[in-house]
Amino acid sequence: MEHHYENPSTSHTAAQKRVRDSETEQVYIIRSQHINPQGRLFGGYLMQWIDEMAGIVSRRHCGKMITTASIDNLNFQAGAYQNDMVVLVGKLTYVGRTSMEVRVDTCVEDYQGNRRSINRAYIVMVAVDEEGNPTQVPGLILESEAEQAEWLGGEKRYQLRKQRRAEGF
Repeated sequence: MEHHYENPSTSHTAAQKRVRDSETEQVYIIRSQHINPQGRLFGGYLMQWIDEMAGIVSRRHCGKMITTASIDNLNFQAGAYQNDMVVLVGKLTYVGRTSMEVRVDTCVEDYQGNRRSINRAYIVMVAVDEEGNPTQVPGLILESEAEQAEWLGGEKRYQLRKQRRAEGF
């Protein structure tokens, strides 16, 4: 039985979308041009791919132009090497009035389809109008306990970001 969890972002707007409506997966094959001097995937390429993934997910959710506001968390847990198949999965975890938090998980997939996590990042995207001003985004329908847990984590990260801005960070 499907349960729809209440979330505070949906009360101020009629438009709502589910997490799965914008969830996206992208696959890359690591080539020689992606490798750093240590023989691993250069972190800058991965950061670019993560930012692009967050942009696609947030654009699908809001149907508007978006811009990156912050990358909260970027943990390199393991390396990827030439010819590895790298899979990025992006999904919304939290939305505010104009901002959206996107979680991007990066894995290396072997020939049997098994995935090994190498990175997790949280990126905040903001919807903007033609003049570059922040504009309202749809609310988020939470359909599972896992989505509810992500939302609660997103609320905590939102408060932390707000606190850091107030402290000048």
